[in-house]
Amino acid sequence: MDHQRYMRRALELAAQAAEHGDVPVGCVIVRDGEIIGEGRNRREERGDATAHAELEAIRDACRRTGSWRLHGCALYVTMEPCPMCAGGIVNARLDEVRYGVRDGKAGCCGSVIDLFQEGFNHRPRVYRGPLEGECEEILQQFFRGLREPRPEEKI
Repeated sequence: MDHQRYMRRALELAAQAAEHGDVPVGCVIVRDGEIIGEGRNRREERGDATAHAELEAIRDACRRTGSWRLHGCALYVTMEPCPMCAGGIVNARLDEVRYGVRDGKAGCCGSVIDLFQEGFNHRPRVYRGPLEGECEEILQQFFRGLREPRPEEKI
C-alpha cells in the first residue's frame, strides 16, 4: 500500500477542516488500495461533538460498502484517535489504524491509554506514521493562528 499517498489525502482533508475553523484532522479509509471513506473534523462547523474525522470516514465507508463491518480496511488519520473514535474503530472492525501525530491529551493508541490493548472483541493493528512531521505542522499552524491576536484586537 502507498501509505504516504493515503496520509497525504488525510492531510488535504485536515486542511479543509482548518479552513472551516475546525481542528485540522482528516481521515481516509482504504480497502484493496482504494479510498472508500473520507472524513474531516466538523465539530465547529456542525456544532456536533461527534463530528470527528474518523467517525465521518467510518460513516462514509459504511454507506459506500453497505455494511457496518469494515473488515479488510485500513484507517489513516492525521492525529491519534480519541476514546470515542477508538470505540468506533473497534465497532467497525477495522483491521489497521495508521495515525500521524500523537495526542497527549486524548490519544487512545498509547498516549493516554491504549484502548486497542484492552479486552474488546476486536483489536486493530496500530502504526504511527507516515508523515508525522506534516501532521504535526498543520496542527501547530492552526493553534498558533488561534493564539495570535486578530487585527481588531491589537492596541
